[in-house]
Amino acid sequence: MSALLLRDLRLAFRAGGGFGLGLAFFLIVTVMVPFSVGPNSATLAVIAPGVLWLGALLACLLSLDRLLALDWEDGSLDLLATAPLPLEAVLSVKSLAHWLTTGLPLVLAAPVLGVLLNLPAGGYLWITLSLLIGTPALSVIGTFGAALTVGLKRGGLLLSLLVMPLYVPTLIFGAEAARRGAAGMAVETPLLMLGGITLGAIALLPFASAAVLRVNLR
Repeated sequence: MSALLLRDLRLAFRAGGGFGLGLAFFLIVTVMVPFSVGPNSATLAVIAPGVLWLGALLACLLSLDRLLALDWEDGSLDLLATAPLPLEAVLSVKSLAHWLTTGLPLVLAAPVLGVLLNLPAGGYLWITLSLLIGTPALSVIGTFGAALTVGLKRGGLLLSLLVMPLYVPTLIFGAEAARRGAAGMAVETPLLMLGGITLGAIALLPFASAAVLRVNLR
């Protein structure tokens, strides 16, 4: 499993479309929002948690279509499906690699970009914590969508349409936790809901992803 993880990490850095592209898109979204809503500091402070969460979500979408496509194109996916390692574990490792190269950099960048949106001082901890808890769910759900659309020509748009509705609960509770934290309110409920979504996705979706991938590989 460690060898597969290192392989996917190397591919993510060499093939492009992952680490750098996600961060660049996140930066662009954060920079463009003040131009669109105006420089009013109070307005930016109110919308900052939601904008940061939405930017992170959309940045995660950018690399999902390549999550399994490269292995499909060179035939590696067939070899992985017949390897001694269970397919559920293979897809879990790929989700982890996606999070390490896309989700984790976004978590680390969010407090820095929060300065551009005048995020209240009390919100930096909570935006980081909510993204740290919620972004693994985005990668796991994205892997499920990639397994559904693998092998389809121009499946990137279809993948986004399939995954976006599944992302909505994570977005709602993640942005709410960050908003409450920035306002000095209690954050336990949205954080618990966010953690429950992430744990449920990690526990269940690798099996669903493996099932649909086996169907697509037949």
